[in-house]
Amino acid sequence: MEPTVMTPAELIDVVRRRKLSLIVPAAIVFLLGVAAALLWPPVYKSTATILIEEQEVPTDFVMTTVTSFAEQRIQQINQRIMSFTRLLEVINQYGLYPELKENRTTEEIVEKMREDTALTPVSAEVIDRRTGRPTTATIAFTMSYQGKNPQKVQQVANVLVSLFLGENLRERVKQVEETSEFLESEVAKLREELAAQESRLAAYKERHINELPELLNANTQILNNIERGLEANTQQLRSLREREGYFQSQLSGLKPRAEKEEELTTRKRLEELKVQLVAMTQRFSEEHPDVRKTRAEIAQLEEKVTAAGDRGAGAGPPDNPAYVTLAAQLASARAEIQSIQRQIERQAAEAVEIRRRIAATPKVEEEYGALVASRNNTQTKVNDLSRKLMDSRVAHGMEKDQKGERFTLIDPPRLPEKPFKPNRLAIVLIGVVLGIGAGVGFAALREFSDDAVHTAEQLEASTQFPVLAGIPVIETARDIRRKRTKRTVYALGAAGALAAGILVVHFFVMDLDVLWARLARKIPL
Repeated sequence: MEPTVMTPAELIDVVRRRKLSLIVPAAIVFLLGVAAALLWPPVYKSTATILIEEQEVPTDFVMTTVTSFAEQRIQQINQRIMSFTRLLEVINQYGLYPELKENRTTEEIVEKMREDTALTPVSAEVIDRRTGRPTTATIAFTMSYQGKNPQKVQQVANVLVSLFLGENLRERVKQVEETSEFLESEVAKLREELAAQESRLAAYKERHINELPELLNANTQILNNIERGLEANTQQLRSLREREGYFQSQLSGLKPRAEKEEELTTRKRLEELKVQLVAMTQRFSEEHPDVRKTRAEIAQLEEKVTAAGDRGAGAGPPDNPAYVTLAAQLASARAEIQSIQRQIERQAAEAVEIRRRIAATPKVEEEYGALVASRNNTQTKVNDLSRKLMDSRVAHGMEKDQKGERFTLIDPPRLPEKPFKPNRLAIVLIGVVLGIGAGVGFAALREFSDDAVHTAEQLEASTQFPVLAGIPVIETARDIRRKRTKRTVYALGAAGALAAGILVVHFFVMDLDVLWARLARKIPL
């Protein structure tokens, strides 16, 4: 069976037949919407706007020690404020949610307050100083609280904003204080370590005072000087030993004491007799009287010379000038030899010591360099941390004076004059739309479920027989009175609905004077 398409006239007939099925559900749903709009308790909302301001002192002069981003810090502070303990204190202080305390747990009441509190960031396009590119940054944020009592809503919003600002200040000061304390402890530790390293370095230098790498050139120069001195002293010793031998050879041919005139005559006579004896023995025999006489005289003179020599040997110090002079020169040469030998021994010992120092220098240099490098690294760390500690103290003063990045309340929570929700006009309009839909749906359901025939065409289509005649509706006086009564009721109902709508708009949406003024501005009359 092909679906039939209703003509406008047929639709009008359907509306006339089903006007009650259309009006009653629509009126019921509309009245329910109006009742919901009127009976829904108003909810007020108080909002504060907090601006994120950069630090007043340029970062080139003072660098803050608070390194977290504003968005991160906002969320951290919000988590602290939204903690169970703090929200419960606010709830008990202002007597919030009294209707929930009988049938809800404390956790549910606190969770309800979390739902009624909102933190919304305000972002804007800015230029990143580091990259020079546009980026989105949070420049402010809003904090709001909603509830049924406008005075309490404003008070609670003020408390939450105060908690937020105070927590931010305490958190920033706490962070810079903890940073300063940490840096102070680290600097103290490093200074103790530096003092210990200085002590170890001083003790090492004291143990190896002559083997330090900076003395290598001096030790090398000293060794060269000692070797040159050794060579010169060795050469001088060789020369002195030659002089000693010379003096000894010269001294061996001299007598310590000078001979007397008689001894000289005796010696001279002895020499002459020895010469004569040699000549006589060549001409005469041993038995010759002259030979025997000469021998006897020689023996006599030799006894005198021997006796004189014995007397001279035990008679005191030498008095031969030549002998004394040579003896003195020999003694001087021997003293110089002993002095030079002592110098050579001392220089040799010094050379051995210097060579030992030079040989030990590489190892000492390695250990000494490690100690110096460790000391220098520690000193660098101390200097770096000391500089950071000074910066941290300056940043601490800046944070205490609120010269750093801060949250500034630019729009404090105001006393809400109009409810935040519900939107009563929207609820009424939704009731109208739903009422129309319900009326149309119910009328369509009644129409399509009704098997009655209302027109001759429907009868012909159903029976396949032609309609010969039609009897019109005969209205009686009673029917006419009933129609008039219905019209009067409909008119009164429409007038009442219009009056109710006007009252809803006036009391819950906007004053009629304000509405009329707005309409006058938009529509020239």
